[in-house]
Amino acid sequence: MTDAFVFKMTDRAQAQVLKYLEGVPEEARTIVPPGFSNNLHWQLGHILAVSDRVVNGLSGRQPVLPAAYATYFAPGTKPADWEGEPPAWDELIESLRGLPQRFRDAYDGKLDEELANKENFAKADTLGDLVALNAGHMQHHGGFINALARVVRS
Repeated sequence: MTDAFVFKMTDRAQAQVLKYLEGVPEEARTIVPPGFSNNLHWQLGHILAVSDRVVNGLSGRQPVLPAAYATYFAPGTKPADWEGEPPAWDELIESLRGLPQRFRDAYDGKLDEELANKENFAKADTLGDLVALNAGHMQHHGGFINALARVVRS
Protein backbone atom coordinates (compact mmCIF):
# COMPACT_ATOMS: atom_id res chain seq x y z
CA MET A 1 0.00 0.00 0.00
CA THR A 2 1.48 3.35 -0.97
CA ASP A 3 1.64 6.42 1.24
CA ALA A 4 -0.57 8.27 -1.24
CA PHE A 5 -3.25 5.59 -1.03
CA VAL A 6 -3.25 5.54 2.78
CA PHE A 7 -3.56 9.32 2.92
CA LYS A 8 -6.39 9.22 0.35
CA MET A 9 -8.21 6.74 2.61
CA THR A 10 -8.05 9.34 5.37
CA ASP A 11 -9.22 12.08 2.99
CA ARG A 12 -12.23 10.04 1.89
CA ALA A 13 -13.23 9.05 5.41
CA GLN A 14 -12.95 12.64 6.64
CA ALA A 15 -14.95 14.00 3.68
CA GLN A 16 -17.68 11.42 4.27
CA VAL A 17 -18.02 12.33 7.94
CA LEU A 18 -18.11 16.07 7.19
CA LYS A 19 -20.76 15.48 4.51
CA TYR A 20 -23.00 13.60 6.94
CA LEU A 21 -22.62 16.34 9.57
CA GLU A 22 -23.30 19.17 7.14
CA GLY A 23 -26.45 21.06 7.99
CA VAL A 24 -27.28 19.19 11.19
CA PRO A 25 -29.05 21.77 13.36
CA GLU A 26 -27.31 22.71 16.60
CA GLU A 27 -30.13 21.37 18.78
CA ALA A 28 -29.95 17.97 17.05
CA ARG A 29 -26.22 17.44 17.69
CA THR A 30 -26.71 16.39 21.32
CA ILE A 31 -29.77 14.17 20.93
CA VAL A 32 -29.22 10.54 21.93
CA PRO A 33 -32.02 8.71 20.13
CA PRO A 34 -33.48 5.46 21.46
CA GLY A 35 -31.23 2.56 20.49
CA PHE A 36 -28.08 4.69 20.53
CA SER A 37 -25.69 5.28 23.42
CA ASN A 38 -24.22 8.53 22.15
CA ASN A 39 -24.86 11.54 19.95
CA LEU A 40 -23.29 13.28 16.97
CA HIS A 41 -21.13 15.49 19.19
CA TRP A 42 -19.65 12.39 20.84
CA GLN A 43 -19.14 10.62 17.51
CA LEU A 44 -17.23 13.59 16.11
CA GLY A 45 -15.04 13.93 19.18
CA HIS A 46 -14.50 10.17 19.34
CA ILE A 47 -13.06 10.05 15.83
CA LEU A 48 -10.52 12.70 16.83
CA ALA A 49 -9.67 11.23 20.23
CA VAL A 50 -9.09 7.78 18.76
CA SER A 51 -7.07 9.22 15.87
CA ASP A 52 -4.72 10.81 18.36
CA ARG A 53 -4.55 7.72 20.57
CA VAL A 54 -4.11 5.19 17.79
CA VAL A 55 -1.76 6.98 15.42
CA ASN A 56 0.25 9.10 17.85
CA GLY A 57 -0.01 6.98 20.97
CA LEU A 58 0.65 3.56 19.47
CA SER A 59 3.52 4.91 17.37
CA GLY A 60 5.21 6.27 20.50
CA ARG A 61 4.58 9.91 19.67
CA GLN A 62 3.09 12.51 21.97
CA PRO A 63 -0.65 13.22 21.68
CA VAL A 64 -1.40 16.47 19.89
CA LEU A 65 -4.95 16.98 21.14
CA PRO A 66 -5.88 18.34 24.57
CA ALA A 67 -6.42 15.71 27.27
CA ALA A 68 -10.10 16.70 27.43
CA TYR A 69 -10.68 14.88 24.13
CA ALA A 70 -9.88 11.55 25.78
CA THR A 71 -11.89 12.46 28.88
CA TYR A 72 -15.07 13.02 26.88
CA PHE A 73 -14.63 10.89 23.78
CA ALA A 74 -12.44 7.85 24.51
CA PRO A 75 -13.88 4.37 23.92
CA GLY A 76 -16.34 3.50 26.66
CA THR A 77 -17.36 7.10 27.37
CA LYS A 78 -20.81 8.47 26.66
CA PRO A 79 -22.54 11.85 26.91
CA ALA A 80 -24.71 10.67 29.81
CA ASP A 81 -21.55 10.51 31.95
CA TRP A 82 -20.07 13.88 30.93
CA GLU A 83 -19.23 16.29 33.70
CA GLY A 84 -18.69 19.83 32.47
CA GLU A 85 -18.61 20.98 28.89
CA PRO A 86 -16.88 18.90 26.22
CA PRO A 87 -14.81 20.60 23.53
CA ALA A 88 -17.08 22.74 21.37
CA TRP A 89 -18.62 21.43 18.15
CA ASP A 90 -16.94 24.06 15.98
CA GLU A 91 -13.55 23.23 17.52
CA LEU A 92 -14.10 19.55 16.71
CA ILE A 93 -15.19 20.30 13.14
CA GLU A 94 -12.09 22.42 12.55
CA SER A 95 -9.87 19.74 14.02
CA LEU A 96 -11.43 17.12 11.74
CA ARG A 97 -11.03 19.42 8.73
CA GLY A 98 -7.31 19.64 9.44
CA LEU A 99 -6.74 15.98 10.32
CA PRO A 100 -5.68 14.66 6.89
CA GLN A 101 -3.17 17.47 6.39
CA ARG A 102 -1.81 17.05 9.93
CA PHE A 103 -1.21 13.38 9.16
CA ARG A 104 0.48 14.23 5.85
CA ASP A 105 2.69 16.86 7.47
CA ALA A 106 3.71 14.56 10.31
CA TYR A 107 3.95 11.19 8.56
CA ASP A 108 4.60 11.66 4.84
CA GLY A 109 7.50 9.43 3.88
CA LYS A 110 7.41 7.68 7.27
CA LEU A 111 4.58 5.18 6.86
CA ASP A 112 7.01 2.28 6.49
CA GLU A 113 8.50 3.14 9.90
CA GLU A 114 8.42 0.08 12.15
CA LEU A 115 6.65 0.45 15.49
CA ALA A 116 8.80 0.04 18.58
CA ASN A 117 6.01 -1.83 20.34
CA LYS A 118 4.18 -4.31 18.13
CA GLU A 119 2.22 -5.67 21.09
CA ASN A 120 -0.71 -3.36 20.39
CA PHE A 121 -4.39 -4.26 20.18
CA ALA A 122 -4.33 -3.98 16.38
CA LYS A 123 -1.17 -6.03 15.91
CA ALA A 124 0.07 -3.16 13.71
CA ASP A 125 3.68 -3.34 12.56
CA THR A 126 4.18 0.06 10.94
CA LEU A 127 3.04 3.65 11.21
CA GLY A 128 1.21 3.12 7.91
CA ASP A 129 -0.75 0.28 9.47
CA LEU A 130 -1.92 2.70 12.16
CA VAL A 131 -2.93 5.40 9.68
CA ALA A 132 -4.85 2.83 7.59
CA LEU A 133 -6.50 1.43 10.74
CA ASN A 134 -7.51 4.93 11.70
CA ALA A 135 -9.07 5.59 8.28
CA GLY A 136 -11.12 2.42 8.71
CA HIS A 137 -12.19 3.55 12.17
CA MET A 138 -13.30 6.89 10.74
CA GLN A 139 -15.32 5.12 8.06
CA HIS A 140 -16.90 2.85 10.66
CA HIS A 141 -18.04 5.81 12.71
CA GLY A 142 -19.10 7.58 9.53
CA GLY A 143 -21.79 4.92 9.29
CA PHE A 144 -22.99 5.67 12.82
CA ILE A 145 -22.91 9.39 12.07
CA ASN A 146 -24.96 8.86 8.91
CA ALA A 147 -27.57 6.88 10.85
CA LEU A 148 -27.67 9.33 13.76
CA ALA A 149 -27.92 12.35 11.45
CA ARG A 150 -30.87 10.78 9.64
CA VAL A 151 -32.68 9.99 12.89
CA VAL A 152 -32.19 13.37 14.55
CA ARG A 153 -33.22 15.28 11.41
CA SER A 154 -36.56 13.46 11.13
